[in-house]
Amino acid sequence: MSHAELPFQDRRHAGRVLAAQLAPQFAGLPNLLVLALPRGGVAIGLEVAQALDAPLDIFVVRKLGLPGREEYAMGAIASGGVRVMSPLPGLGITPEQVAEVVAREEAELVRREQRYRGPRPALGIEGRTVVVVDDGLATGATMRAAMQAIAQQRPARLVVAAPVGSHDACQALREVADDVVCAATPAPFEAVSRWYRHFPQASDEEVIALLDAARGAREEALRLNALRRAAGGALATPAQQPQAGPTQPASALADGLHQHLQPLTGSAQDYDALLALAGTARFALLGEASHGTREFYRERAVITQRLIVEKGFTALAVEADWPDALRVNRYVRGLGEDLDAAQALSGFRRFPAWMWRNTEVRDFVEWLRQHNASRPPEAQVGFYGMDLYSLFTSIEQVMAYLRQVDPEAAERARHRYSCFDHAAEDSQAYGYAAHFGMAPSCEDAVVQQLREMNQRAATLSGTPGMAHDEAFYAQQNARLVRNAEEYYRTMFRARVSSWNLRDSHMVETLQALQSHLGALAAAHGGPPPRIAVWAHNSHLGDAGATEMGERGEWNVGQLMRDRYGGDAVLVGFSTHHGTVTAAHDWDTPARRRQVRPGLRGSWEEAFHQTGTERFLLMLRGNEALRRLAEPLRLQRAIGVIYRPETERQSHYFHTRLARQFDAMVHIDETHALEPLEKNDLWSDGEVPETYPSGM
Repeated sequence: MSHAELPFQDRRHAGRVLAAQLAPQFAGLPNLLVLALPRGGVAIGLEVAQALDAPLDIFVVRKLGLPGREEYAMGAIASGGVRVMSPLPGLGITPEQVAEVVAREEAELVRREQRYRGPRPALGIEGRTVVVVDDGLATGATMRAAMQAIAQQRPARLVVAAPVGSHDACQALREVADDVVCAATPAPFEAVSRWYRHFPQASDEEVIALLDAARGAREEALRLNALRRAAGGALATPAQQPQAGPTQPASALADGLHQHLQPLTGSAQDYDALLALAGTARFALLGEASHGTREFYRERAVITQRLIVEKGFTALAVEADWPDALRVNRYVRGLGEDLDAAQALSGFRRFPAWMWRNTEVRDFVEWLRQHNASRPPEAQVGFYGMDLYSLFTSIEQVMAYLRQVDPEAAERARHRYSCFDHAAEDSQAYGYAAHFGMAPSCEDAVVQQLREMNQRAATLSGTPGMAHDEAFYAQQNARLVRNAEEYYRTMFRARVSSWNLRDSHMVETLQALQSHLGALAAAHGGPPPRIAVWAHNSHLGDAGATEMGERGEWNVGQLMRDRYGGDAVLVGFSTHHGTVTAAHDWDTPARRRQVRPGLRGSWEEAFHQTGTERFLLMLRGNEALRRLAEPLRLQRAIGVIYRPETERQSHYFHTRLARQFDAMVHIDETHALEPLEKNDLWSDGEVPETYPSGM
């Protein structure tokens, strides 16, 4: 056991010292994973992971503080329901006091898992060498809980590492680890903080930023190594890897692009080329580079209106939950009790409500209702959702339908869906508990219910009309419950990507919708259905042309191309700078935020340098343009969260534009989407960042 010079300056310094001791044995080791115990261990883990050329993930553990003397640990709990208790003779702690502390810390453990990880699944542990790091080991109870939980996932080798620890704690952990590396074991130990000059409490925001930085650096390293392998070169270590730059200067690329772009002037003919490309295609996939940009919504609406009026499109499917969108569908068909579009959109209550409760969608919904008013039901255009976040709302919708048509079937459904009762309508809490064995899985129950709903819908397949429609809507809700159950259960698992499950559900929904509308059209002698789709670029651009594909992820655009070829038209959207409606973190208020100019080496930068404010690029069928747009470049993706302080790591990924989309719409300066309900934070806006100090 080595002894480092103490005290450390801060956690990052301590991480570098620890990394230097680990490197001779672990640097470059294949199938290596670094797990950090948040919050304090994440800064350590970032330094260790970068030095060892390994991916970084977190493993959440909560100390069980002694009631009244919380600085002392009476044990710890970890992901997977593991609990480790330290002997505390003579302290008179009652079982009720212990249970109260455990319940409180279990709730905090779930909250941290969800906040730090977001929608990303955990990295796989089975069969890997796993180095688990923290900023110090006092009693070792927290690390011991982590070790026991991680061991259940069958790593090939399990290593404990810390910059500083008590001699007793480091020795005791050898019972549960294959190796223990404590850079220093001073005595008397007293407390971890004593051995740091600067030891502030780490915040959730710092943890998220560090994980974003680690993820971005790792993805860049993998991309560069993939390029070297393709070129026949040797793999590079992190120290050897140069900064990624553009394949060619943006100015030279911009000159080439300028010869092919079609300026958008606001005339009625702006999108003639795009409508010609749509031709007789069955699907037009219209993307967006953010979930909060006014111009993206407005231009998609203009294109969709023309597709409906001029090309006979019969449905719009959006990146929204099925039950909430179905309420809008009833409104645009002149059904239901809503008096206007704003009221019809009020079902969108879940974060981020502004995605659909905004002025642009409101205006489009009113237009669609007016368009449908003079048409028979079979010729009306519908509005549908294709996402799967509405687990519990969809359960309610299935139950409501069955109570009306078959009370006995409703009772069977109630019994099956009661499996979710313990989650108290918290989808992620269900997924966490089911994955880690803290509660039973509802997989069998939801599959049985979907099978029954499918059988019911099949009996009505030959009778188009309201009864057939309502049966299909309920069947789709049951399908959503089945897929959402699996999605939330796999959020905390690495072997199956929750992203892939979500996008597969979207495609499954599109296919079910096409089949349902096709049967309706055939019954009335009409043409086959044609569907427009609104979702983010990251869903609708072909993932196989981006670094998403290198990670084993697919998306709607790729799956639709695989199934329908040229019958699916993929259109992306882009902006260089402006403002956006976005939150800083999940489930926090929307703000009107400044969007930074596109990074050097990005498509956004190249588009900006064409000097054209608004334009359309038609990529499909233009070989000269496709050659220009073939090299890898960065592309920005802002979802409902925007973190400009970590923009490169949080919001950019590499793409081959020529393969990703059939067409691209660029609007150089864009503006924030206006929510129907504006809070003070949104109305006040954000002070523009000062460059370069804002970098």
